[in-house]
Amino acid sequence: MWDWLLQIAVDHGTLFTILIAAAITLTMTLMRVKLINQERLSAWHREVRRWEADMERAKRTGDKKLLSKVKKQELHINQLKSKLAFESAKSLTIMFVPIIILMLLWPVLIGFYGNTPVAFIPGFPWSGDIEIPFWIWYMICSYFLGTVASKALGVKGGMGGGTSRPKRSSKGRMRKAGFR
Repeated sequence: MWDWLLQIAVDHGTLFTILIAAAITLTMTLMRVKLINQERLSAWHREVRRWEADMERAKRTGDKKLLSKVKKQELHINQLKSKLAFESAKSLTIMFVPIIILMLLWPVLIGFYGNTPVAFIPGFPWSGDIEIPFWIWYMICSYFLGTVASKALGVKGGMGGGTSRPKRSSKGRMRKAGFR
């Protein structure tokens, strides 16, 4: 029954490794899409960053009115930070899915392929081809396919998703897009 799969794995190790990496990476990316609301997460990050910028400006300038306004929002911001921590933990949990799958498959695949090369990179005439063993080829495929899948499905990178800092102009000031 499984003879055809075994034959494909033997004859086409390069493609078989790509398929394994694609299946695991796509599963993880789809789970992130379904379980984590990227727009809401980005909005929470923006709101927290805006509040932190206001708090810093109030402390730096000594503006008591702004400081009072910021202090009133502190409970809400702490709740948002708690929600962001929960979403980050959820993202971390999703990352463990492929690790668990790999822990189950890895001994079989490494036992099957060992250090036998499954892919080759053509080298210079004097150096010959560069041989790539299964585990390195898997890592390359997994990274590349993960990047492509995340971009295609609109999933932000990183564990928190959308944690990037606001862009700064050449003078070091924050752009005015949503920042005071």
